[in-house]
Amino acid sequence: MDAYAHWFYIGGVAVLLVVMAMRRNVIVPAVVATAVTAWAYTGSFFKGLAAPFNGLIVATTELLNIFLVLAVIGALTGAMRGMDIDARMLRPLVRFMRNGHVAFVVVFLASYLMSLVFWPTPTLAILAAVLIPAAIAAGLTRLGAAIAVALSGQGMALASDYVMGVAPGITATGGALDADVIADRALVLSWIVGVVAAALAYFVTSRGQLVVPERASIDRPREVVSAVSAGMTRKESDPLEAVKEESILSIGDGISYGERATSERQKRVMAILVPLAFLAMVVVLFLSRFTDLFAVLDEISGAALIGGVGFALLFAICFLSAAEPLEAVAENVVDGLVFAYKAMGAVLPVAGFVLMGVGDFSGTIMSLPEGSDAPAFLFDVIVAGQDHVPAWAPATCLALMVAGMLIGLDGSGWAGLPLIGSLSEALGPAAGVDPETLAAIGQNAASWTGGGTLVVWSSLIAVAGVTGVPVVELVRRLFIPVVSGLVVATLAAGVFF
Repeated sequence: MDAYAHWFYIGGVAVLLVVMAMRRNVIVPAVVATAVTAWAYTGSFFKGLAAPFNGLIVATTELLNIFLVLAVIGALTGAMRGMDIDARMLRPLVRFMRNGHVAFVVVFLASYLMSLVFWPTPTLAILAAVLIPAAIAAGLTRLGAAIAVALSGQGMALASDYVMGVAPGITATGGALDADVIADRALVLSWIVGVVAAALAYFVTSRGQLVVPERASIDRPREVVSAVSAGMTRKESDPLEAVKEESILSIGDGISYGERATSERQKRVMAILVPLAFLAMVVVLFLSRFTDLFAVLDEISGAALIGGVGFALLFAICFLSAAEPLEAVAENVVDGLVFAYKAMGAVLPVAGFVLMGVGDFSGTIMSLPEGSDAPAFLFDVIVAGQDHVPAWAPATCLALMVAGMLIGLDGSGWAGLPLIGSLSEALGPAAGVDPETLAAIGQNAASWTGGGTLVVWSSLIAVAGVTGVPVVELVRRLFIPVVSGLVVATLAAGVFF
């Protein structure tokens, strides 16, 4: 039955990919594949019946940090909308991002630089509160904003993890490899993938899908400001009102427990305080990474700090503007939680099925006794195929790329990095390729896939959630650009490294 379980699992993965390509909901095939695989492996119908629910528990636990960041940002943006802080905060940024094309570049670069230092999830919280709404108001579509953030943060920055150095260190543990060399080569490869993917995603899909033509005029920001100053109604003159109907600002209805009279000065102060608070946190995190200042932050996750800032700002807004601040805070928190559930609920069953292919989780999902050997369906397939890779440099490089992409299907991209290191050490000498180069290729592929840009059960959920784009649609748009970039980078590595 063990062998059949492996085939059922791989067949389930193939079915999921086909269903996603057809733009259909994947919950039913994911649940069925989870149950059938567990039944085949354990030989128990009842353990198979329980496996989908166990998978939900495991997936929820693993994705909880993403869920909570989404909830806090949802609560904060709802409160900002209730006090009309969002529009006041965004108008200066609308002046700076003259059109959707400029907005795409600004969001891409900002997301990459910040994610390189603080990782994508904490960075996304900052972008969602400040930069992404301004980019959408400037003429970048929700899809364009999602693509820019996913390629730069979840893809390019995480693939090298050059500043933090966690991924190269994990990869190097799989063999006697140099983590610094892996990091240097992974950085170059991530740039190649990022440039190719961004160019393809932008130029191929930009026609009416990434940039809104009517908001792309260079005079548009000036027209907006002039119209508002002339006394026209906000709905008639301000594109931010339209943006609210289609972006992250549509979370909840804001404070509804009665509003306290607030002056223009108070609203202006809060509109300045919100971005300054996030900027201050960025500076503090930066200093903690590269100096001895704020050393205590080494024990605290960046996502937790950003969440704490979000809560503080939520309290400040509600206590300043709501007649019943305690109730207003509670309502916005509930709105944020509902928003997070809507963004992630459909993905959890799929994540449970995929995590069943990882040895760290499969035992729990299939209700195996403690201490028993848990199968790693996904990794077993990769190991079984390594003997069939020809000792030819390009083929070996492409094989490590495919192995990395398969490992990335776990939704993190890093769980199987030690396997990438061991495969690189084993295959490199026979093919005449430096093992560190192969390790960098595999690390890039795993991170781009599961970090993620190609699977719906990764942190890509958060990107889709805060931009209001269906995550399956986002994966479909990213698939060809990212895979093309990986192939180009892999072949370049085989030639130049």
